[in-house]
Amino acid sequence: MVRWEPDARGRLERAALELYVERGFEQTTVAEIAKRAGLTERTFFRHFADKREVLFGGSAALQERLVTAVLDAPAGASPIEAVTAALVDAATLLQARRAAVRRRHGVITATAELQERELIKLAALTGSMAGALRRRGVADPTASLSAEAGMAVFKVAFERWVTGSAPKGSDLPGLIRDVLADLRTVAAG
Repeated sequence: MVRWEPDARGRLERAALELYVERGFEQTTVAEIAKRAGLTERTFFRHFADKREVLFGGSAALQERLVTAVLDAPAGASPIEAVTAALVDAATLLQARRAAVRRRHGVITATAELQERELIKLAALTGSMAGALRRRGVADPTASLSAEAGMAVFKVAFERWVTGSAPKGSDLPGLIRDVLADLRTVAAG
């Protein structure tokens, strides 16, 4: 009998990411992930529906956090300010896990199937933020435009941060604010 060890989910996530980086997503099996983590395939499937879910398992929690942050923004905040506050809050989490986020990004950009899944996730997050703005009383198209613009700002800032093309020492929350300032300049143009 295998002795129980804590953090099975975290161990599976770390093992999967290591293997995806080493061998590629498509070449890695669930059996190999479980073995690397010192667990069984059955344990893997208790935590994840499939090997893609290892990379996207936190999406629901992220969505909830973004919605909560939009709803909790100060009453006088503009729609784009509420969305930006939510994205900066989420970026703080990513900033703390930069090395793992960079590896995850590399795996996703190397696999078309995962790129598609990432786009679906981002669309769902955008829709959730627009919904939260509507709950704040923001009408369409302002709610949708604000959420879409905020996500565009996030994607540009994230790409600069994760690839290292931003100025040295830049953090993701700061880059989000900088890109938003650039967007305001473009929109005012």
